[in-house]
Amino acid sequence: MSYYYARTVDCGFDEAIEKVTEALKEQGFGVLTTIDVSGTLKKKLDVDVPRQTILGACNPNYAHQALQMEPHLGVLLPCNVVVRETDNGVEVAAVDAKAMLGVVGNNEMMTVAETVNGLMQKAVDAV
Repeated sequence: MSYYYARTVDCGFDEAIEKVTEALKEQGFGVLTTIDVSGTLKKKLDVDVPRQTILGACNPNYAHQALQMEPHLGVLLPCNVVVRETDNGVEVAAVDAKAMLGVVGNNEMMTVAETVNGLMQKAVDAV
């Protein structure tokens, strides 16, 4: 089982971030955090790596539902979406919520995870 869903997109890096942010919004997610991984590694370690940004996405309805089932679930939130440059172009990848939430051991949670996965995949596919 993979822990992410990814596809290479037909646009530039900055445009991919804009498009996936809008696609997430259309699926009910907001972007809570934006982490410039490549910029941080350059600043902290003075290393050059291909551009990579992590978007911390959250659908408040499903987050609330899941937190009602598992109060400590916040340690696994938000759902991350990564935009990164590769040798083959720009890739957009989203965490597999079933793989991530499977560690909780709550079968009821898997229904929420399945729904979130579908929405995240629709957002990635829309880019």
